[in-house]
Amino acid sequence: MRARLVTTLLRGFTALPLPVAHALGALIGWGLVVIPNDLRRISRINVPLCLPELSAAEQRRVIRRSLIESGKTMSEAGALWLWPNERVLSLVRKVSGEEQLRAALAHGQGAILAVPHLGAWEMIGLYCSHHYPMTSLYRPPRMVALDALIRHGRERLGAKLVPVDASGVRALYQTLHRGELVGMLPDQEPGAGNGLYAPLFGIQANTMVLLSRLALKTRAPVIFSYAERLPQGRGYHLHFIPAPATLNTGTLEQSVTAMNEMVEKLIRRCPQQYQWGYKRFRSRPEGEQTVY
Repeated sequence: MRARLVTTLLRGFTALPLPVAHALGALIGWGLVVIPNDLRRISRINVPLCLPELSAAEQRRVIRRSLIESGKTMSEAGALWLWPNERVLSLVRKVSGEEQLRAALAHGQGAILAVPHLGAWEMIGLYCSHHYPMTSLYRPPRMVALDALIRHGRERLGAKLVPVDASGVRALYQTLHRGELVGMLPDQEPGAGNGLYAPLFGIQANTMVLLSRLALKTRAPVIFSYAERLPQGRGYHLHFIPAPATLNTGTLEQSVTAMNEMVEKLIRRCPQQYQWGYKRFRSRPEGEQTVY
């Protein structure tokens, strides 16, 4: 029932122009602002924790805007996954720094695209898989009935999705060996025993090591990216920013730390469009109290 309801909503949003879908998403977001829910509760913990330099009023403003943007994330998914290809690509109004990605790929060692949960991250995967051969890890959703829809939506412009297991990791190495693009989410908390603690906003965060291991072993350049939502549903501004050389040349600990520094740098550019409702600090170093 729940999966059918979500599918119906997604297909309903597909029938709307993006400005209308975003307007309805903003209404959903206002519901998240005023009605008690986990996204609001977790955001109210994460924002003061990560942005203590902001006044209480400024923190409340970031939380409110972030929840409204979360509503837009829901309402735009139908368009991004189901609209005709050219119509989706026409939503990209501006691209900054893509020459950095082209230059990285020109070296023939492939490139790693690091896409935090900032703005419309689904748009980055669609745009890049249309322009470059691209492989990404994929974990099926909890609602199994949505798997086919999401997989089709993400793969339809050329992306190849591989499982989050040893075979998927081998596929990523093979992709880089062919000089192609690998897409990864650098701000997801890894499973137990699969990460290292490194500072993020000055807080020790259990951080994935796979991206750093790929970068250190293959020397493939790392490019960070996010799709900024433009006001009033006008589309998206895509940003591509090269990572510091430390990701490819330091120790594993230094590389992971540099990755978190880049994630933080991008979030600070556009904090209202970050997914603050995610339990990023769920795991704590031994002896520390739980955050949530």
